[in-house]
Amino acid sequence: MLNETFRRRFDELEGQMPPFKPQLNEMHTPYYADAEFIGWATSAQDLIRAVFRDSSPQYENFVSALKSPSGSKAKVDALKSVFLSAKGAFEGGYVFNVELTVSGELFGDFIATAKHALSQSYKDVAAVLACAALEDTLKRYALAKELIVEGNSMQDTVNALKSKGLVTGAQKSLLDPMPKIRDYAMHANWDKITAPDVSSVIGYVEQFLLTHFSSH
Repeated sequence: MLNETFRRRFDELEGQMPPFKPQLNEMHTPYYADAEFIGWATSAQDLIRAVFRDSSPQYENFVSALKSPSGSKAKVDALKSVFLSAKGAFEGGYVFNVELTVSGELFGDFIATAKHALSQSYKDVAAVLACAALEDTLKRYALAKELIVEGNSMQDTVNALKSKGLVTGAQKSLLDPMPKIRDYAMHANWDKITAPDVSSVIGYVEQFLLTHFSSH
């Protein structure tokens, strides 16, 4: 999973962080040769961007520090500080689940395609796309919540989410008929699926993504 990959990368980069022992120039001012830290800083920048995104204060502060005068001690100290702060925020759970953010973008594209297909009266195509997105969305959400659902049927995944109180209220009621719709779609029982059925699945996935897979 992406979160675990990023966690390992944070640990690796912390371990690779150079000692950053400054040299003294002719004015006896401490400085760092770019070669001592620029490779590490580039990797750290890529990681922070992937986890927190371009508009995050973590990424913006890191980029700002990277643009400060070359070799200055303040520059390197700032880079280290921002990196360790970002690592602490990630490990402390103070950043949105990366796995869900990326998955949300992917399944959002599936749903957009399903909506277009339905609008063109391709009900069956829309049903397959929407049901596939729903099943994978629920499974990824369950995995992110540390439920064991690998190899489960969609109904089993739904039951697991319900048993942990992760799907409740109106969301739970709307979800109840959808495993059956999914089974009809995946077994080509087209006569048992209506356009309103497909529309309900699309609407459910859209709302689920907005609620659980959005970083905003």
